[in-house]
Amino acid sequence: MSPASAERPPVVVVGGPTAAGKTRVAIDLALRFDGEIVNADSVQVYRHLDVGTAKPTAEERARVPHHLIDVVEPDVPYSAGRYLREARAAARRIHERGRRVVLAGGTGLYVRAFLEGLLPGAASDLELRARLEAEDAEARVAGDPGRLHRRLESLDPEAAARIHPSDARRVIRALEICALGGSASEARRRHAFADRPYRALQLVLDPGREELDRRIDARCARILEAGLLQEVRALRARGFGPELRPLQSIGYRHLHAVVDGLDTLANALDAMRRDTRRFARRQRTWLRSVREAVGVDPRRPDSIFARVEAFLAA
Repeated sequence: MSPASAERPPVVVVGGPTAAGKTRVAIDLALRFDGEIVNADSVQVYRHLDVGTAKPTAEERARVPHHLIDVVEPDVPYSAGRYLREARAAARRIHERGRRVVLAGGTGLYVRAFLEGLLPGAASDLELRARLEAEDAEARVAGDPGRLHRRLESLDPEAAARIHPSDARRVIRALEICALGGSASEARRRHAFADRPYRALQLVLDPGREELDRRIDARCARILEAGLLQEVRALRARGFGPELRPLQSIGYRHLHAVVDGLDTLANALDAMRRDTRRFARRQRTWLRSVREAVGVDPRRPDSIFARVEAFLAA
């Protein structure tokens, strides 16, 4: 191992679209290479959201230590900045124990924040963000999902050209920076994403579109059978309303109308499958733009093991 490699501890990232099999592969890698898993799923940080997020089971967590799961209540905001601090702190403790870090999850913003840091500059204005998120939701209902992206084009064309129109979170963050007197593009140039404390292997699991669609359909049916409707009812009974961000995520948002007696479970399942497929396609599009990403087939574990072994030995 070179001195430079020793100064930058290794991290194996297990990413990919929803239903690609990240949990299983991450656990297998952690078991094989003496690792611990750091969650990179933005909804699994919330307590009580278990079935719909396909969290690792109690048995799986007993086999391999997991970090940054069940961190906050659903009504507590959880930012990428907080994730960056807490995930890197968890990774530092894992490395200090002489073990490997396996970063697993499909939230690209969290993975990038962990590996490269976040843009400095204007602090978040929660009221402004809430207004932009509400406007984005209204625009989507009105059939105009690109409204905020067009606004960003007029304010910061360089940032707009870099951010996909469907990436609402990054569009909103760039608009926040503009509204608070800054420029996302200029902040990006100053930062240059040079905050890279780790040597990383970024695996992207992708079994192909047809197989992924099949897995998504099966997963949606499976989480309903596992009690997602009951979980949503329990969350509502605890006082967590449908307007909360985690309860607007895929699966949860589809069942509020069922809980309220306004829709059927069959309709909710159809909508959940459709929206999950669309989300997975956006994830695949974004992942193809990540230069360091290495595409792997989750159905070929031996090939994945060999690639990780070579990376850790370098």
